[in-house]
Amino acid sequence: MKDIYSAVKVTDNVYWVGAIDWTIRDFHGYTTPHGSTYNAYLVMADDITLIDTVKAPFMGEMLARIRSVVEPSKIKYIVSNHSEMDHSGCLPEVIDFIKPQKVFASATGVKTLKELFHDQHEITPVKDGETLNLGNMELTFMETRMIHWPDSMFTYLAKDELLFSQDAFGMHLATLERFADEIPAATLEYEGATYYANIVLPYSAIVLKALEKVAASGIKIKIIAPDHGPIWRKDLGWIIDLYKKWASQKPTAKAVVVYATMWHSTGKMARAISEALAQAGVKVKLLSMNETHRSEVVYEVLDAGALIAGSPTLNNNILPQMADVMTYLKGLKPVNKIGAAFGSYGWSGESVKHLEAMLKEMKVDIVSESIAVKNAPGDDVLKKCHELGKIIATELLKRTTAH
Repeated sequence: MKDIYSAVKVTDNVYWVGAIDWTIRDFHGYTTPHGSTYNAYLVMADDITLIDTVKAPFMGEMLARIRSVVEPSKIKYIVSNHSEMDHSGCLPEVIDFIKPQKVFASATGVKTLKELFHDQHEITPVKDGETLNLGNMELTFMETRMIHWPDSMFTYLAKDELLFSQDAFGMHLATLERFADEIPAATLEYEGATYYANIVLPYSAIVLKALEKVAASGIKIKIIAPDHGPIWRKDLGWIIDLYKKWASQKPTAKAVVVYATMWHSTGKMARAISEALAQAGVKVKLLSMNETHRSEVVYEVLDAGALIAGSPTLNNNILPQMADVMTYLKGLKPVNKIGAAFGSYGWSGESVKHLEAMLKEMKVDIVSESIAVKNAPGDDVLKKCHELGKIIATELLKRTTAH
């Protein structure tokens, strides 16, 4: 494979030696229709260092890219910034093959790697702020715990003002273009937001602190090299500002109406609510879970100020597809939302109460009485749904205008 796969030069001292996964379509529940990359980087210092590895099936591709620059046996150090298996899956085999002098990870990373692989490889823990001398250049380690695993850390190459940011500033996007400035901005924003919403969102408060920590450190950054997606080498302020925006979760005049339906009764209610919201000047995304994937819902919820959920009753509960998305949303912990619940039922009618309870667990502020209808909604119920949309719109516009 040496003649097939080549490294991509990032700077005079750093090469991308990762792998492209064109076919992955699901990443632990998050749909990835455009594939992904597993980024690894080769630092060609006096003491050659490999930053992260790749998912196990792609080890051969990574080694082939390394060989296009240098024989893998010449690598002295390996740094594991993040122990999740898409970055460490082949690490034990790579260690056996390369036989580096040392392998480094955060203290938590050392424990996690042992728990994942149960092998005898020695991993050296590094502390926040610790440096590693590579002869003619130096690496500095910065712990970024819970962005998005407990072991996560950044590694900074001062000579090139380059930040290896592990999963931060990444995205799932398979492409032969290695740099963000080679990809349309709309694609970058959509894929970046989708990744943030589905992976990083629960840790938003930590993200804001990490951004402050990096800024306070005084380090200069010209390049951000994440573990997924393209490398940022121009207009870094654009992606950093987007991260601040996504992490702040400032509500906007946008409402997401998410529902599932059996015989279209709940669907009719959803449309009545949505019409009222739109007529009041609120941007609306109406998403039926009969056709929509959960990760698309989370992308839309990221910048929304309102979340309205609907389901008919099935076996004294909500429909499975609504249970799926509500459970997923709960785990991702979106904040600063208002909302309500609605739905239809045949005889027992518990769905709306279940949805309202789920919204409250997510700390969604319920601003109007929820609506439940037996069997199909008539004009009177659809008018109530329309009124519900008006109430939510009025409150949402009031809150977003106040911001």
